[in-house]
Amino acid sequence: MRLRASRVDITTLTVDAIVNAANSRLVPGGGVDGAINAAAGPELGRAMRALGGCPTGEARITPGFALPARYVIHAVGPVWHGGTSGEAELLAGAYRSALILARDHGCRSVAMPSISTGVYGYPLDEATVVAVETVRVFAAEAGALEEVHFACFSQKTLAAYRRAGVVE
Repeated sequence: MRLRASRVDITTLTVDAIVNAANSRLVPGGGVDGAINAAAGPELGRAMRALGGCPTGEARITPGFALPARYVIHAVGPVWHGGTSGEAELLAGAYRSALILARDHGCRSVAMPSISTGVYGYPLDEATVVAVETVRVFAAEAGALEEVHFACFSQKTLAAYRRAGVVE
């Protein structure tokens, strides 16, 4: 599997699925969630609400509607509480659940944001290591996906992925 990272608007990527950093109620919010909902159109918000929520550390899937991606995978990462409340396991679970849904829906390419590093306060470098390690372990076990693209909102986020070994 090819891993890459770039500074890009995730809503513009032509991939099989994009991952949304969602909240557990699966209602449209701010940040990447707000951008994805704005680009996908109002049908996405309705589809999210119809799912009835999603526990932290898991993911759910909807169509992509007006996005170039076929699917949106809504992954719920943890709020940072200092690192002693199982945050790393929950974050890894959110990424892993998203990857499983992508694989099970026949996706070959997936774009992912930096989950939980915005208003949820997860330290960027620590979250990036969890994301990259989780994707690498999944790739070694599953082998179905061809590409995971870490879509970085800022140069600071991109630099964190470079430090974690994602060079492209």
